[in-house]
Amino acid sequence: MIPERLTELAHRHGVATSYVGWDQETHEVSTETLVAVLTALDVPADSPEAIEESIRAVDERPWREFVPAVTVVTEGGGDTFWIHVPHGNLVKVWIATEDGRDVAPEQLDVWVDPREIDGALVGRATFAIPDDLEPGYHRIKALDLDDSTASSAPLIVTPRRLHTADRLLGRQRWGLAVQLYSIRSADSWGVGDFADLAGICEVAGSAYGADFVQVNPLHAAQPDPPVEASPYLPVTRRFLNPIYIRVTDIPELDGLPKAQRKWLNKLARGFLGENTATDKIRRNKSYRAKLEALELIYDVPLSPRRKTALREFRQREGKGLKRFATWCALAERYDADDPRWQDKFLDPAHLKKKRRKLARRIDFHIWLQWICDEQLATAAHAAKSAGMSIGVMADLAVGVGRHSADAWALGHVLASGATVGAPPDGFNQQGQGWDQPPWHPRRLAEAGYEPYRDMIRTVLRHAGGVRVDHILGLFRLWWIPDGMGPAGGTYVHYDSEALIGILALEAQRADAVVVGEDLGVFEPTVQDTLRGRGILGTSILWFEQDRKAAIAPERYRELCLTSVTTHDLPPTTGYLAGDHIALRARLGLLETGEEAERDRNERERDAVLELAYERGLLSRDIPLSDPKVVDALYAVIAHTPSVLLSVALVDAVGERRIQNQPGTSAEQYPNWCIPLANADGEVVLVEDLVSSVRFRQLVNILNEYGVPGA
Repeated sequence: MIPERLTELAHRHGVATSYVGWDQETHEVSTETLVAVLTALDVPADSPEAIEESIRAVDERPWREFVPAVTVVTEGGGDTFWIHVPHGNLVKVWIATEDGRDVAPEQLDVWVDPREIDGALVGRATFAIPDDLEPGYHRIKALDLDDSTASSAPLIVTPRRLHTADRLLGRQRWGLAVQLYSIRSADSWGVGDFADLAGICEVAGSAYGADFVQVNPLHAAQPDPPVEASPYLPVTRRFLNPIYIRVTDIPELDGLPKAQRKWLNKLARGFLGENTATDKIRRNKSYRAKLEALELIYDVPLSPRRKTALREFRQREGKGLKRFATWCALAERYDADDPRWQDKFLDPAHLKKKRRKLARRIDFHIWLQWICDEQLATAAHAAKSAGMSIGVMADLAVGVGRHSADAWALGHVLASGATVGAPPDGFNQQGQGWDQPPWHPRRLAEAGYEPYRDMIRTVLRHAGGVRVDHILGLFRLWWIPDGMGPAGGTYVHYDSEALIGILALEAQRADAVVVGEDLGVFEPTVQDTLRGRGILGTSILWFEQDRKAAIAPERYRELCLTSVTTHDLPPTTGYLAGDHIALRARLGLLETGEEAERDRNERERDAVLELAYERGLLSRDIPLSDPKVVDALYAVIAHTPSVLLSVALVDAVGERRIQNQPGTSAEQYPNWCIPLANADGEVVLVEDLVSSVRFRQLVNILNEYGVPGA
């Protein structure tokens, strides 16, 4: 039984004391978990006395702030804010707007009794935020006229609704979902790159009429091999992975001496076999070779125009870029995965000295990010030139690795003592631990959400849309205290109005569509909140079932991206055969036994197939291994009102192998290392897509059922 005051303290900090799991049962959280999670939130709770002191502290915290640390509101919402000054003091308050104006807010006639704080009375004055204040980043400023104390803090006004979502209404569009590293061209170096992305966009848009290409997260991994294979466990979510650079597209390549160009050409030819290999993506081999070549090209002097472009890039990305490049230079020297050195270089004096010694290497990593930015911009331009209305749709991962660049640079707004994951569910009945430190809700707010804002802005710089992985994490995240397994965690709630609002503000400025992956267990208001702000949800055909049958396609959400499968499931051919059940059984991930899981999976699979049978999209005598079954399932989602449909490239070429099995390690399964192949196990290159009979057949199905442009 959880002590009553501990329960109150937990709730005051957004920590759940119970939750409803995937089994629809209510699960109580242990006292041990609550104390550990509160400790990770900097809230002492290990004794009755500590609990009482923490409750008092949370009550008094607002009264200790002259101006609230941050105020996030929705435009035209009739919101208010307060100012605290010694009781009886006069105060002048104004709003400094983003466009340089000073606006005087109306003080409201709201009486709040003064409160004694540290032996002195503190008064509260309440002010109205003007309803006509434009969305943007403003500041509340205040001056105590009696003692001349001044203070200011961010006021963030977010759009009521994303206009980009409303542009989608009334016309269904489709796009291609790709794992970029897995699809190569004749000129790749064993791993798909930005030039391949441009090629995919050109083919999908010009040849097939797609409106977007949805790509895996392109966030940076470790600065040198070995690198993390999972795009969902990066070292930063703000900057890009140089492994995707097309070395031969860098203009300075022409400035290399003849001998070095000859060596580089030989190096490139050495990857011809890797480009056609179908067993495994060898990232480390590719990245090692690219770094050798990139270090040579970096030494080539830039033209005046290119120098200006690099300087502008550095200025735009500012301190965050320099901090990331510094971490990369340090991580190369001290081992990115060894956390022991990172605290050492948090000391400013020590760091400044080290930066001087590593200046050239830091500059190299800044240069790499500039090259990445340029090549991604080229791919985005190719998408738009191919007629895509959305273009490249980026993917934002849930978090970063525990000993990553972001964990080092942004440690002041991340929690220590806990990582995030997922409770037991249908994907993994033992729960999942992602080893990612979560945002610390209070510290992030006190930082004016600036690290979050910078991240969203950079991800959207060259994207017409973004898919936010596990967008439920902007409402609540599953925190796992150190030393406990995934099942021993609990949910921590965030200020979703602030996080969703800032996401909408940055997307509005980038003119980008936002898709939230809202799969799994979530609170009833989540989907309504997202829809109200103009953020699309996500539907996966296999998951759209109630207790009796698969949900009819006509009942799907309109403001939604709908697909047949996802990267955490096998391609559709493999799903139909139950490949994921066989893999989970082999890896010991099933709690209920293989036979029971197969029975359940087949019932759910057959319920979905019944939709195709009932609508005359598929004959019952066609074997499940026939590609026509996959076509029929895409015909089913074409019958939905969803404004966006996602076609998995693996389905478009006949691939069967599973790209990722959640909750497993590289020793268990080669996650994120499966190169693209067709149904016969033959490699599929970017050049092959334009003439792919299988791809054309699937697109014709969409065309037959009325998706414009397909």
